[in-house]
Amino acid sequence: MAEEEENERVIIPDEDGNDHVFEVLFTFNIDETERSYMVVTPVVNEDEDREDEEVEIFAFQYEETNEDPSGFSLYPIESDEEWEMVEEMIATMLDDDETLYVDEDNREG
Repeated sequence: MAEEEENERVIIPDEDGNDHVFEVLFTFNIDETERSYMVVTPVVNEDEDREDEEVEIFAFQYEETNEDPSGFSLYPIESDEEWEMVEEMIATMLDDDETLYVDEDNREG
């Protein structure tokens, strides 16, 4: 039996200060913005069967830093132009995985 590789997990607080655990799907850079981005999905309870459900994903701009214990800081994506570039990159990266999709109405920023 092959071992399933576990993705890195990060804790992201919401507006109310409640911490939520997310799994990092992938990170990438966009030359046009000269920024790095992180794509995450909420961690689900192993007891929940979510194979038939759509999976929410979120994208953030991030910078590596020594000041934060996690080693990076996350920032919202603020402009529509930047979102379009990020969504295009996400679509390219997820092209082979039809179970993931970007909910434009639920995007951060």
